[in-house]
Amino acid sequence: MEKKLSRLYSDGACRGNPGVGGAGAVITDAEGSVIWEGKEYLGHCTNNIAEYKALILGLKGALAEGYNNLEVYLDSELLANQINGSYRVKNENLKVLMNEVRSLLTSFDSIQVKHVLRSHNSHADRLANLAIDTHI
Repeated sequence: MEKKLSRLYSDGACRGNPGVGGAGAVITDAEGSVIWEGKEYLGHCTNNIAEYKALILGLKGALAEGYNNLEVYLDSELLANQINGSYRVKNENLKVLMNEVRSLLTSFDSIQVKHVLRSHNSHADRLANLAIDTHI
């Protein structure tokens, strides 16, 4: 059975860098209706770690719900370029997270990762900040 294309938006938030972090992710159908969302409090971390954790949260959510054809939208240019292979991952902590991302990506039938402006990622950003706000 052919699954429809879904869109994943993920964002990490950090109050300070490093600081208290949160992750947010939202999945929409092709028409833009929200079909899944998640948030997670991360505790003390860097902004880049929060961005990775948000993507992992969203990828796991997509897999759990059976969304196998995914367009991923990130407002972290660094993360998008690292996933697409334009930038190398130098930080050891990020290498561990990238290995987890790459492992998750192999489970999808099709996946594209794109960079978007922060203004196009407001729902995921709101969830990431809500994860922080409801924990502290």
